[in-house]
Amino acid sequence: MRIIGGEFKGRRLLVPQGRRIRPTSDRVREAIFDILGPVWTFQRVLDLFAGTGSLGIEALSRGAQEVVFVEQGKGALTILRGNLKALELKSRSWILPLTAKRGIAVLGERGEAFDLIFMDPPYGKGLGGKTIEEIARRGILSPTGVIVTEHSSKEEIIPPLGLVLSQQRRYGDTTVSFFQEVSPSP
Repeated sequence: MRIIGGEFKGRRLLVPQGRRIRPTSDRVREAIFDILGPVWTFQRVLDLFAGTGSLGIEALSRGAQEVVFVEQGKGALTILRGNLKALELKSRSWILPLTAKRGIAVLGERGEAFDLIFMDPPYGKGLGGKTIEEIARRGILSPTGVIVTEHSSKEEIIPPLGLVLSQQRRYGDTTVSFFQEVSPSP
């Protein structure tokens, strides 16, 4: 797996052996960033269920100022730390070794807000909708922010009150959904 664009374009990322961790494919990652446009407009990025960190690292490569990675798996944390070290990104990132739900709670308690939130929860567990509800409840999405959710094409995610599905693309068994705050009426 390689970084697709930006400062680290072409650099390899460490990836896990086996199927326990499912990194976002290059094709899906490229599509996500094509839809988002210039990432430097997203100063603060949160990568939930970070795994190898490929989405957050891609954002850093493309100009994001800071990325917070939330990941609880020991194997994934080892790979994530190795990727950040190899690319010398420790000064522009930090890791919360927690579940996504607990990480969102901690960030909410600290008053943190993010311009871009990536989430790629395990498929088939209903975590997509629950996690978006928790993000909305804790208020960690900035008013102009975007949530990008990768989920099974068999799963429908209904946005909670205050958020709207702005775009959705399907790539085989994977669907990528983009959520934003509802724009206030003029």
